[in-house]
Amino acid sequence: MEVENNKVGFLAIILTVGLGIAGLFIWLFSELAEEVLENELRKFDNRIIGFFESIETPTFDGIYVVITEMGSVWFLTSLSVLVVLWLWFKAKDKWGIFFFIIAMGGNGALTWILKQIYERGRPSINEAIDAIGFSFPSGHSMGSLVFYGFIFYLVVRSAQKKAVKILAFVVLGILILLIGTSRIYLGAHFPSDVIAGFLAGTVWLILCLLALEWIQWQSHNQVPPVHALRKLLISNYKSLRQKHERW
Repeated sequence: MEVENNKVGFLAIILTVGLGIAGLFIWLFSELAEEVLENELRKFDNRIIGFFESIETPTFDGIYVVITEMGSVWFLTSLSVLVVLWLWFKAKDKWGIFFFIIAMGGNGALTWILKQIYERGRPSINEAIDAIGFSFPSGHSMGSLVFYGFIFYLVVRSAQKKAVKILAFVVLGILILLIGTSRIYLGAHFPSDVIAGFLAGTVWLILCLLALEWIQWQSHNQVPPVHALRKLLISNYKSLRQKHERW
């Protein structure tokens, strides 16, 4: 009984924290979007763009072109096919496949919808680096955060050693940041576009992972999550009431 309560309690914490972070990031995104619509971030964007312009070199140009491709639609789509194949044949994780597809497909749809809503023009148009269409939020930033974030989740859920998981967090985190900054360096996005992409991507990734964890719980436990959570809350309430009566 105690073990079951601990599992339910952990699930409740994950849901509470996850939804709390998602809610916070939705609020931050809405505040940022409002500032963009009111053109209040011009100085902020120009200062950061000015910094990247000051460090431009042919070497950085080549490096950032390669990095930005690692967040492109064609690159992430190709890797997504490999991830699905691995989940199907190696991990045999049908729910992992389902929510990975939902995460990536939904991210593409959400990016397009947000761009149509805000209709912000780009700093520059360059088809060679996939800089066409509207600018806000950055699709590269959203896509890379959702894709590489999901990969990190799979690593964490695996039987890999702790050192490997920490290494994955560092490497994938740096890669996501580099992809975002590459869009600023190459003139494809304003810095606020990139920040908005990271915020929106984080919200979508969290919601997908919470849904996956919820389904995984239902698949591996006889007690439904809602019933288990209600049972835990009732048990804790009775325990607190008994302690109060003793006092």
